[in-house]
Order: sequence, then structure tokens, then C-alpha cells
Amino acid sequence: MLAEAAENYRGLQYPWGRTEAPKPGEPLAVAEGVYWLRFPMPMSLDHINLWLLEDDDGWTIVDTCLNISQARGIWESLFTGFMANKPVKRVICTHMHPDHVGLAGWLTQQFDCDLWMSREEFLMCRAMASDTDREAPAAGINFYRAAGYTEEQIERYRRKFGNFGRSISRLPDSYRRLVDRETFSVNGRYWQVIVGSGHSPEHACLYCPGLKILIAGDQVLPRITPNVSVFPTEPEGDPLKDWLRSNARIREILPDDVLVLPAHEAPFYGLHVRLSQIIESHKRDLSELFNFLDEPKRAVDCFPPLFNREIDEGMVGMATGEALAHLNCLLGRRRISRHRDEHGVDWYQQIPETAQFD
Repeated sequence: MLAEAAENYRGLQYPWGRTEAPKPGEPLAVAEGVYWLRFPMPMSLDHINLWLLEDDDGWTIVDTCLNISQARGIWESLFTGFMANKPVKRVICTHMHPDHVGLAGWLTQQFDCDLWMSREEFLMCRAMASDTDREAPAAGINFYRAAGYTEEQIERYRRKFGNFGRSISRLPDSYRRLVDRETFSVNGRYWQVIVGSGHSPEHACLYCPGLKILIAGDQVLPRITPNVSVFPTEPEGDPLKDWLRSNARIREILPDDVLVLPAHEAPFYGLHVRLSQIIESHKRDLSELFNFLDEPKRAVDCFPPLFNREIDEGMVGMATGEALAHLNCLLGRRRISRHRDEHGVDWYQQIPETAQFD
């Protein structure tokens, strides 16, 4: 069992502490019929929280971990151990990122059950998986050249392109669609889908009023802010606008007294406080980025006002996507201008008459 003493930190309350977590393969009950699983991952974000729901004579799984042998081994031990050989009735994935959907195909095949996802997440996941073994497209190369990549960084992009499909098991050919504000039943309890956008296209959170629980995926994390990026597939997109609006909407429609079950770090109370912190942090970032653009800058020059650490080569892609999300948001608000030089590189600069940032 984890420590029972609640811990308060930066306006949030952690019933099991900020740093405690169940050991891999040892579920912890966080509410009646709801169990917290912690799976390790071989990356800088070294874990993911998954959720196991009692479902009458079987189980519902929420999120799955990466498609790696260690994760499959933990699941197999759970099937015959804690889950007592009862069937998995459905697999729900909050969104399409590999740590959430990686083993969805494998699990649904094991139990001949349905995958539940929102439409945009399912279709985008299949589209990205189809890039496996393709050469990097010219559109992607031009996109990163415009952001200010060196030739070495563009070559790194070429080498990594198509890796998404290798980190997930093959998705099933059909799925059950999750729709915003729809309801469904698990173990006789009412659950509602709450969709957010920005971190991914159509991220599905799961809210149970009876248990006062929100399975938040990556939409609401207690300490870190999920990556919000622009990608070569939609270079003029404004995911940060979607992110700010969806977080404000979730704060408005959900009560504050829910236990938030995030995909990373520890469960906590303080939903409205955390959503406000996330919104305000991006507003500060936009203001600081606007001030930083008093002289023309490329996207790759814009890391200092957005990140509090050095960006190594392994993180350049995510940092570039996030920088472009903030730049596109400022462009959409007509705060800055953009021009492309003769080398295909984009330069951004503030429009002085808009210096009063709201």
C-alpha cells in the first residue's frame, strides 16, 4: 500500500503523495472498482499510468503503454493474476500517442474485444502508422527547413521518419467511436466522455460523477504541461488556441472536487486550479515570446522564452513543434508577422503597434 497521508503542493492535493506509485503489475484501488497501474517506459518520461475498471464479469482497460516486450509481460502477468482470467470487454484509448495506444491492437486481439477511441484519434493514428518505411516527404523537409533546421537536423528527421508505426501494435480494422459528452456504463456506473484538443486532435477524458473521478489522460497533468505542437501535416494549424479553449471549457463544465487520474505522475485534487495554471502558463509564454520577437527570429531561435532548460538534439523536434504552436497562435492574433527568405527559412517579428498584449 502507498502512504495514506495526503500531500499539498502548489495548490493541489495528492492523496497518495506526489512521488509514490504502485509497483509495476501491482494495481492500487483509487475508488470502488477503479485501479491504478504504473508501467515503466524506456524514455525520459519513464512511466505511464493506466487504469483498470471492474466491468461486471470482466474488465475495461483505459490506455495500454508502448508496444514493448516489458509491457506485454506485465499485462500477461495481470491477466492470470490480479485480473483472475476474466475477459477484457473493451480497451479505451484516450488518444493516439504511442504510450497510450501502443498495445491497443494486441490487447483487442488477445480478448476479441473492441477498441474505443474518438474518430480523429483513431484515423490519425492509422494515417501515421501508414508512414512506416516511407521516405520522409518533401513537405516535411521544407517544413523543418523553414523552422531553421540545419542540414544535419534535417537528415536526423529523414532517419526518424516513419518510426511511429514501429512503436504500436497494428490497430484493429474497426473501432467503437467515442463522442464528446456521450455516456456509457461500466459496472453499472455512468461515465461521460469529455473531449479536449491541442495536445492531440480529439483527446477523450472519462468522467464518472458517481465516483467523482476524471480519467484525464494527458489533458490535465499535475506538474508538467503536455506538448502542444504544429506538425508538417498541418503547418498553418493553431493547436494552442484549441488547447486554451478546451481547457477553459473543461474547467467550466466539470466540478472542482473530482479526483484527477492523470497519465503521468500522481492522482490529485484541484482540477480547476491546475487548469488555470496551465492556461496562465501559456499566456505568459505567449507574452514573453512576443517581447522576444523585437528582432526577426526563426522558430528554432524561440526556445529560450518557452523552455527553462537546454534543448538537446533528442528534444529539438518537440521543442520546434511547440515553438511553432506559439508562433502560429501569435500570427492568428495578428501580433506578429512572418516572411520567408530566399533560403526557404521563415522569420518572425512582432508588429510594434500590438505591443500591448492581452
